[in-house]
Amino acid sequence: MAPKYKLIYFNVRALGEPIRLLLSFGKQEFEDYRFEREQWPTLKQSMPFGKTPVLEIDGKQTHQSAAICRYLGKKYGLAGSNDWEDLEIDSIVDTFTDFRSQIAAFFYEGDEAVKEKKKGPVLETTVPYYMDKFEELVAKNGGYFVGGKMTWADVYFVGIVDYLSFMVGFDLLEKCPKLAALKRTVESVPSIKAWVDKRPSTDA
Repeated sequence: MAPKYKLIYFNVRALGEPIRLLLSFGKQEFEDYRFEREQWPTLKQSMPFGKTPVLEIDGKQTHQSAAICRYLGKKYGLAGSNDWEDLEIDSIVDTFTDFRSQIAAFFYEGDEAVKEKKKGPVLETTVPYYMDKFEELVAKNGGYFVGGKMTWADVYFVGIVDYLSFMVGFDLLEKCPKLAALKRTVESVPSIKAWVDKRPSTDA
């Protein structure tokens, strides 16, 4: 009997969307279990380390979005062609996490005065630095992040970039034609496109 998949996450794209895109790429049916923020305190107790997203496979819970995506990437043929490419994929995905963490540091700041103070350097320095580096890397690799072909790193980036744009308040891909083209390429894969066309509409 085929394994049963269930993704548990907030009713947003954010860190859950790369997983949803990879499951869709693999044509894997899955339960897209979404919950609202007021439900989280109750659910949190049953989540590994009190974190989400969580992917259940036949009732077994797995966590950490990058680790889940790495597993699915290997499963669906989107890993590197060799150990070096796998290292490059892991490195760039960890860099996406570094980038997201720096944006999140201001976005989720509760003190408005401190938030405003943090926001300027992130938008003026951090964002251009990372986006330029990402654009250069994709240009150098034939339209992809690693190896001149689509890997789970590309799917991961496409999955989170709308969330990152939401946090900074503007379209991060507006001045990045190579990255914008990569997003179109990933989202045009028929099984991914089918998911994008039917997924719930959310801000991030």
